Amino acid sequence: MATPTLEKSDKAPEPEAGFADTPYITATFRIRRFNPEVSDQVEWQDFQISIDPKERVLDALHKIKWEQDGSLTFRRSCAHGICGSDAMRINGKNRLACKTLIKDINPEKPITVEAIKGLTVLKDLVVDMDPFFQAYRDVMPFLVTKGNEPTRERLQSPEDRERFDDTTKCILCAACTSSCPVFWNDGQYFGPAAIVNAHRFIFDSRDEAGEQRLEILNDRDGVWRCRTTFNCTDACPRGIEVTKAIQEVKRALITRRF
Repeated sequence: MATPTLEKSDKAPEPEAGFADTPYITATFRIRRFNPEVSDQVEWQDFQISIDPKERVLDALHKIKWEQDGSLTFRRSCAHGICGSDAMRINGKNRLACKTLIKDINPEKPITVEAIKGLTVLKDLVVDMDPFFQAYRDVMPFLVTKGNEPTRERLQSPEDRERFDDTTKCILCAACTSSCPVFWNDGQYFGPAAIVNAHRFIFDSRDEAGEQRLEILNDRDGVWRCRTTFNCTDACPRGIEVTKAIQEVKRALITRRF
């Protein structure tokens, strides 16, 4: 029996549907620059790069820093949306650069990148996070219990754990706090992130310092400064219902039930 053979063809194979010859596009990144060692003035600087639109803004910033301007300064660590260090304003909205795909932010127009608002800019996209973390420390973000050290783990029902599950997702990126207009106008406000982390322990059935945290947040710079604009909820890259958590803390202050 003859063995069947495939006839050779000089015709090039057709590209798969949906794929162009090259995935790369030319995108313009307009970055707000500030270097106090050079000038006290800020300026916008454009960079044009060739990049796959399925890559992330963080990849674009790396490409600019490594290939065009090594002085560009920004924070990043894990690059997987867990550490929260690369929060910045991209096209006017707080986002994590490592989770924002270029194709999702209209690369046909210049993509603006600037530091988050409400915190002092140290250089380019890096801000002073000390006030943010001080507010976080002030709400006692740790479990407080009394009595002797237990000999076994502190048990908790699934229902009790569910009560504060949403607020355990915070990664302290400051996207919510730096999107808040109250925080922009008055840096003394605790801010959404601090209240979210207080919520996480106030509603933990194993904790015994709920009343103390509520008194801290009952201060003039606490939860009553919130104007319920939902900016914080919209900005959260982890999908936390930040505004809801703040309202629950307000309700606990009024009813003393938590």
